[in-house]
Amino acid sequence: MRKMPVTGLADAAHDDTVILNAIPDPILLVDERLRIRFVNPATEAFFGVGAPVLRRETLGDLVSFGSPLLSLVAQVQETQSAVSEYAVDLGTPRTGMQSVNLQVAPVPEQPGSVVIRLEINSIASKMDRQLTHRGAARSVVGMAAILAHEVKNPLSGIRGAAQLLEQSADGGDRELTRLICDETDRICALVDRMEAFSDHRPTERGAVNIHQVLEHVRKVAEAGFAGHVRFLEAYDPSLPPVYGNRDQLVQVFLNLVKNAAEAAPESGGEIRLSTAYRHGVRLAIPGSKDRVRLALEVSVADNGPGVPEDLRPYLFDPFVTTRAGGTGLGLALVAKIIGDHGGIVEADNAARGAVFRAHLPVFSGREDS
Repeated sequence: MRKMPVTGLADAAHDDTVILNAIPDPILLVDERLRIRFVNPATEAFFGVGAPVLRRETLGDLVSFGSPLLSLVAQVQETQSAVSEYAVDLGTPRTGMQSVNLQVAPVPEQPGSVVIRLEINSIASKMDRQLTHRGAARSVVGMAAILAHEVKNPLSGIRGAAQLLEQSADGGDRELTRLICDETDRICALVDRMEAFSDHRPTERGAVNIHQVLEHVRKVAEAGFAGHVRFLEAYDPSLPPVYGNRDQLVQVFLNLVKNAAEAAPESGGEIRLSTAYRHGVRLAIPGSKDRVRLALEVSVADNGPGVPEDLRPYLFDPFVTTRAGGTGLGLALVAKIIGDHGGIVEADNAARGAVFRAHLPVFSGREDS
């Protein structure tokens, strides 16, 4: 094999540096003794210190004593496997406390060295939005209780009166009484959907085969609302069971697939269902030092126009919808159910269309896991 000239190696190293410098997230390279060997401009901006000063310090000098970043780096150095941890409180003497997403990976060519990437506004901000979604869902609970008492009960009387009138009506009058019945049924159905938010019973969970859930959802969708689209599947057959409730997970993915089918074009529409195992993915529980492993990722992607950028931060809020005539409760219910499972759900635009990703916990063999 032809050897690359020394000048070629230098050019390749220069190209790598240019690429790393262009990445907007802070990136650090530390050696086996935690000495800082490389930082990009985003790291300088994050810590408020220039690269020459940073390269004279160790990682222990840069972050607070007992920082979870130090334990993650030690873990990667020992196992030589990449680790990600979400919503970590990273405290430094210079920046104070910041919630970030950490990705730490080994450098095979340099034993003991690791690359660290900090994501300031990605998963951390998504977790904030998850809490906002749950708060918004709680507001729907109160509204549903009011509607059930103050609206649904009187509607039953209106519908009953319309049915009595329909028996003695003819022609145009019967058409009007039928309209009254149909509209009261529609309002009652909306209230019923909102009442789903007010179920405070503990979720009964156990080991669930997510591929059986997705297969059931696909068959239901193909027989009804998604008959015009083609389904593509990319499953990890070695995936362990989800720690969840089968019926609720069916409801979640039926809602996501229905949204995807409505977004996909009438001709050439596609929905891609995929599963993956994300090693080392952990989520911090707000107000606690505990970490939940959300290793299972389930994605539902379409080839439609994607989610409007101005709606993406609010997509899981109640009454927010991109569809004419939609109620905006489907995705809010998805966020509630996934939250009740201890997971998170996020939406992004892909190269074609939108993709919804649910991150779920693995069944550990104990019912109280």
